[in-house]
Amino acid sequence: MYDFNQKPELNVTPLVDIMLVLLAILMVTAPVIEFEEPINLPKGSKTQQVEQIQKIDIYVTKDRIINVNKNKYQYTNFPDSFILFSKDKNKDTAIHIRAEKTLAYDDIIFVLKTVKEAGFYKISLITDG
Repeated sequence: MYDFNQKPELNVTPLVDIMLVLLAILMVTAPVIEFEEPINLPKGSKTQQVEQIQKIDIYVTKDRIINVNKNKYQYTNFPDSFILFSKDKNKDTAIHIRAEKTLAYDDIIFVLKTVKEAGFYKISLITDG
């Protein structure tokens, strides 16, 4: 008959042996496993030169004089002058507009509107800060 006061012993030796064998197998096979992901890289050309990025810099002074790539224009004459200046330019050219901090918001919007009416849409308002 079974004695209920007797505590059974748990023999963990076979469990430890199996775990050590599995650990050894894992340590041997893990460095051998390699995963390769195919990547499609773009083909480059060694003969093509890097293009110089063209841009038009517009700077508005506190006296409302507008400088476009070293050309000076009066505020009142700017729309006509800029259209004449830009008629032979590529419309994808980037335009950077800088202005004095003391200018009114309407003055900058006037320049921005004129540039957009001339057909340019890559326009950035540059701030120093």
